[in-house]
Amino acid sequence: MGPEAFRKLALSLPGAEQREHMDHPDFRADGHIFATLGYPDEKWAMVKLTPKQQAEFVKKEPEAFTPVTGKWGLSGATHVRLRSVGNKSVKKALEMARDNLKANKKPR
Repeated sequence: MGPEAFRKLALSLPGAEQREHMDHPDFRADGHIFATLGYPDEKWAMVKLTPKQQAEFVKKEPEAFTPVTGKWGLSGATHVRLRSVGNKSVKKALEMARDNLKANKKPR
């Protein structure tokens, strides 16, 4: 998978939009980031999963999914090695990341 395929899948989710954060594209719903593209370089993306979801993806496809280093990774932020992952896995991860925003939404 390449960056454009990832972008297309991310933007196909309901309510998703692309913005920019720290000089690379991010994907948001309801103003909150659920995925990024191009960090640390164009070969990578990131999805914001729960720690449990992250563990499942890393166990099933360790060549494609790896925790982000530091506290973000402990919270579920997961790097996606684009050249090593297929559309089906990325779509599932993006859907989960997007759905996690709804689950974590705080009432106003």
